[in-house]
Amino acid sequence: MKICFLAGANSVHSHRWIKYFINKGHEIHWISLMPSIELLSQTISFYDIGPLSTNPVNIFIQAFKARRLIQKIKPDILHIHSAGTYGFVGVLTGFHPLVITAWGSDVLLNKGFKKELVKFVLKKADVLTCDGDNTTQTMINLGVAPQKIKRINFGVDVEKFKPTPPNNNLKKELFNLDSPIIISLRSLEPVYNIESLIKAIPIIIREVSEAKFVIAGDGSQKKYLQELTGSLNILEKIRFVGTIPSNKLQEYFNISDVYVSTSLSDSGLAASTAEAMACGLPVIITDSGDNRKWVKNGEGGFIVSIKNPEMLAEKIIYLLKDKEMKERAIKSNRKIIEERNNYYVEMEKMEEVYRALNK
Repeated sequence: MKICFLAGANSVHSHRWIKYFINKGHEIHWISLMPSIELLSQTISFYDIGPLSTNPVNIFIQAFKARRLIQKIKPDILHIHSAGTYGFVGVLTGFHPLVITAWGSDVLLNKGFKKELVKFVLKKADVLTCDGDNTTQTMINLGVAPQKIKRINFGVDVEKFKPTPPNNNLKKELFNLDSPIIISLRSLEPVYNIESLIKAIPIIIREVSEAKFVIAGDGSQKKYLQELTGSLNILEKIRFVGTIPSNKLQEYFNISDVYVSTSLSDSGLAASTAEAMACGLPVIITDSGDNRKWVKNGEGGFIVSIKNPEMLAEKIIYLLKDKEMKERAIKSNRKIIEERNNYYVEMEKMEEVYRALNK
């Protein structure tokens, strides 16, 4: 098939999704409103028509550019990732068959006029995909016919993300070899509430003084979070490492002892949470999205209330002290991802959706 993606090339999730279909031998054309964060395969045709903007004039100009490109490409399928700006640009091209993948916040967090725009975008799709029951229900509430929605998880590459011996050189670069490490990979944006993790750290180190913390990602709150760290006198306990390259993520998981997500909103299970579980890490995640359907308290980790640093600290301390639970988590979390969130299985489902639309 000839598949055209309209998706952000600045997202690792777009890259992983699209690489599967490149490797399966489909002819891939990729239109983005952002430059790529990775070197692209020579077998792909890439078009940067950005920059990403919410300015209506820019959006209509980009829709015109995308329409011209699509008329030239003549794809069998147009697949848009995200129902926000990308979705609006995409539906203005008028192309069908059209698939839109909702990423979560693009559907879950909009109000007022933005909500109406999202409703308009969603109703234009021939097929919608998402990875969460909460996102599915929200789309239905916005007037989408349930039969148009397909549950396709982003999936974890279980051949790449798996328990392996830790890279001691990486651990020494960050901290001492004997330090237990807690890792967070969510972006430094308000919706991911990294503030709660930082506020939990003084409580944790009173009980486990050797504990250290890796906070990955970038975002608008970076300066604020670094200043908060300084005001709490815990600078030596934390490393802000920025965005971790995708080929290094597995190494970071495997030097860590606990994964934490303090997000206020998720669609389904966050990709980084799923990857941590595939690597056998016990996880502590907030009670949002479908998280309770993936993690059972006391088995693979814990579910905690949002914006509750005290509860978060209590569960991190518990996991750092309970070695038996960590061993249970290694087995149970890995099994859950292998059985329910395998990248190769999920992308096969997506390929079947494409084929059904292309008949």
